[in-house]
Amino acid sequence: MTEATRRTPGTPCWVSLMVHGLDATQEFYGALFGWEFVPGPQQLGPYVRALLDGREVAGIGRLPPDRHLPVAWTTYLATDDADRSAETIRCCGGTVAVGPLDAGDAGRMAICADPAGAVFGLWQAKAHPGTATTAGPAGTPVWNELLTYETGSVGKFYRAVFAYEAEPVVSAGDDYVTLCLDGRPVAALHGVGTGLPRDRGAHWMTYFEAGDVAAAARLVAELGGRVLRPPREDAAGRAALVADPEGAVFTLVEPRDRPPTS
Repeated sequence: MTEATRRTPGTPCWVSLMVHGLDATQEFYGALFGWEFVPGPQQLGPYVRALLDGREVAGIGRLPPDRHLPVAWTTYLATDDADRSAETIRCCGGTVAVGPLDAGDAGRMAICADPAGAVFGLWQAKAHPGTATTAGPAGTPVWNELLTYETGSVGKFYRAVFAYEAEPVVSAGDDYVTLCLDGRPVAALHGVGTGLPRDRGAHWMTYFEAGDVAAAARLVAELGGRVLRPPREDAAGRAALVADPEGAVFTLVEPRDRPPTS
């Protein structure tokens, strides 16, 4: 990987989904976003990378038949040293559930959780730098946001691990912090207290760009998914909260301003 493609540590660089029905999930996202698929690293089982206009945007893998885990999109944060970052996570009160381990020649990864239980990945890139684009077309992951109980303590954790600059957003009754690197917004923390879903707890949310959020939400339902929150205006733009047929939750968004994340 060249210096030009290296992500600053802490930058969201990849999103990945582990499911039970890999073929059916490919059909769903292929119909929704126009994704095409190519094989990816197989160290943890069958895995494909999604392509949009020939560029890699996300990954989908198959869970082992005996693993009854929640199906959810996982945000991966870039690191120059997955082993060192994993040790820092442990020292700061987080946990490391998988790895660090090599994903062939693509890179080195780990699956971790912050002190509030939100799961995220670490990605130390080698041959595979991560998502090839951070803005458009529809189907591109354009933003990642942590929904948690409150941003104070968990914000200290992420700043300790990745040296983020935290910029609180002043809004009546809203606990929202933008995470910046080198002065650029790359992600956000949103404290929602008791508003967190009981079945998911604290979690990272992936926003996928949609050219027409209302039409995309209708298509989700037609393809067997669910619309959890109809399209409405929020800070990011016009957005809808949806779930795929296996229950993985994500946000469709028509961004007003695309955050510069690379």
